[in-house]
Amino acid sequence: MIDWASLDTVLLDMDGTLLDLHFDSHFWLDHLPRRYAQIKQLPEQTGYEQIVPLIESEKGRLHWYCTDYWSNRLDVDVVALKREVRDRIGYRPEAEAFLRALRRSGRRTVIVTNCHPDPLTLKLERTGLDRHVDRVLSTHEFGRPKEDRQFWVDLARREPYDPERTLMVDDSLPVLESAADHGIRHLLAILAPDSSQPARHHDGTLPAIHHFDEILPALETVSRNG
Repeated sequence: MIDWASLDTVLLDMDGTLLDLHFDSHFWLDHLPRRYAQIKQLPEQTGYEQIVPLIESEKGRLHWYCTDYWSNRLDVDVVALKREVRDRIGYRPEAEAFLRALRRSGRRTVIVTNCHPDPLTLKLERTGLDRHVDRVLSTHEFGRPKEDRQFWVDLARREPYDPERTLMVDDSLPVLESAADHGIRHLLAILAPDSSQPARHHDGTLPAIHHFDEILPALETVSRNG
């Protein structure tokens, strides 16, 4: 599936790729609406009816991922509320083993995430994920999400890479399509980003895996052989 010998750089999404998306799904669709209703002294159902449609209306834009934006718009401390459920932050199956094998293989590994810097700090504190990779970049530093094709142009100025020798791993098909439009040749989709949800349907348009154990043996062979 992946010709590791042809790769110099691996760009990695974080939430839903390396970390279980269950934390974010639970927070945005359950914990935040419920706590918002409590803080504003509203019926719990009203919290869901107000918050969930608002979140969905920003999908695919940088605001969707921005805790500052939501804290201001909702008048609640979104990061503080995230800390209330931080025990749900965790790795996806075999993600740590995959990262260790990537490090041994000598490929440059860069996390490129739409996560806002504040919750990103929380997740790194909880997991130590940054110790496994060469660099962690948030799209908020660039002012545009990965879904925006211009982001990849801006990224190349900050983190030079050869699109022909780069692999992008992400659970978002729109992000992978954006990367492909920019010329990134090697793409890999994650089909089971959220441990609390069924795997997504795979239409075969892109190489895809459920978990890293499907590609780990080949990578470990490359790592051993140098």
